[in-house]
Amino acid sequence: MARLTTADVACWVIKSARPPDAVLPGWLPGGTAELDRCVRPSYRLELMGAGQPVLLWVSGRDRPGVHALGVVTGPVTATDGGPAVPVRLTRLAEPVDRAELLADPVARDAEVLRMPAGSNPSWLSAGQYAAVLALA
Repeated sequence: MARLTTADVACWVIKSARPPDAVLPGWLPGGTAELDRCVRPSYRLELMGAGQPVLLWVSGRDRPGVHALGVVTGPVTATDGGPAVPVRLTRLAEPVDRAELLADPVARDAEVLRMPAGSNPSWLSAGQYAAVLALA
């Protein structure tokens, strides 16, 4: 794929190998959390900015899929552990399961599904993001 532009990205996908309650103990479904999430250094970080939609994707065998929806709240910053992006996320009552997204004709082409070990952040197109929202 060619280099992304802000016009390509309807929603950022921040990945985690840990479920929401391990990311933030006590984070209950429906609850909102302000977090700084680690991301990989790449040109994509220059495209991220406050106000852009973001979701939390949990990978692995235990309920992989979309577990929270939210917004980027500020610029990517350098930390001792590498770059991090501040986000405000609301945990979904029920995650949008990876299998549901694979069954959707638009969502199944999402980068996070095609290349699970790919970039963090990943991204969704407008159609893919609309499919996630419809399932959430």
